[in-house]
Amino acid sequence: MQSTRTLSDKVWLVLKGIGMGAANKVPGVSGGVVAFVAGFYEEFIYSLQKINKKALMLLLRGRWKSFFRYINGTFLSLLLLGVVISYFSISKILDYLLIHYELYVWGLFFGLIIGSIFYLAVNFGPEKKKYLPYLLLGALIGGGLSFLSPAKENSNLIFVFICGVISVSGMTLPGLSGSFLIMLMGNYVLLLVDAVNALFDTISEMLLGNFSFLTNESRIHLLQVLAVFTLGSLVGLVSISHLLAYIINRHKKATFALIIGFITGSLGLVWPWRRAIYADGQTEAGLPNIEHGDVPTIINVERYLPTEWSTENLLTVVTILLGIGVLIGLEKYGNYKKNENA
Repeated sequence: MQSTRTLSDKVWLVLKGIGMGAANKVPGVSGGVVAFVAGFYEEFIYSLQKINKKALMLLLRGRWKSFFRYINGTFLSLLLLGVVISYFSISKILDYLLIHYELYVWGLFFGLIIGSIFYLAVNFGPEKKKYLPYLLLGALIGGGLSFLSPAKENSNLIFVFICGVISVSGMTLPGLSGSFLIMLMGNYVLLLVDAVNALFDTISEMLLGNFSFLTNESRIHLLQVLAVFTLGSLVGLVSISHLLAYIINRHKKATFALIIGFITGSLGLVWPWRRAIYADGQTEAGLPNIEHGDVPTIINVERYLPTEWSTENLLTVVTILLGIGVLIGLEKYGNYKKNENA
């Protein structure tokens, strides 16, 4: 995995990181799907597995270059750079699009995931029937998650740490959306909106020489929450990747069949036509614009088929077909390049 990377390879890695970061931000979409479909999932898992006792010893002994090579540092750092860029740029654009063009965005995601299922199934190999039980199990688990109801917000630091561990599942387990699980746990607004905004505001104030946030108890608490959440995410990222690398080494085909099933079952999470049902009995088409912490409590998300084919609904169907077409096109292009280089 430590082969020399060209400038083009490095740019593509950053772009893939941007794709992962944008996908992880959206409830129902998994950054791991990006890694799986883009063909760097195994390298990603095995690189994270290298963050172990040996890596720590190299770091403590000051052997920086050996440490960087051992953990496949070029790959991980470029991917992380893309995720960071996405978090502060692309994901903001995505937030805007979700607020103003929600149906079309979800339609595109739905189509992309259908296309990714086709892509994964075509490239799985001739042993599909043998691993059908694993595929069905994955579909049942993924489908079950689609119908769970969100809990209430909880800022207890131990619970926040657990949220951090669980949140990285979207990066390591294709089809399992970390941000959706955080929403189910009731802490989406707290962790991915309020805490991040608190950090952004703090950095902005510090750059202007304003340190008044030090006396702001609410701000300090949000920064503590973000720090614990980040620590939990790092612990989860390393621990889950070690487990996955162990399983993939021994049961690769079965694991991938389970993942394909999970992605299939999770399609309900990105079904474009849905309405939020709130605790006060009100309903609202789509999901709420999560910009502030005063969003009413969602007790359920109801999915439905459109009863009339308005221009908006027809355009949503077009975006679904576009998403499918993009993935099928990438699969065809990949095969063309393989044949060209053969």
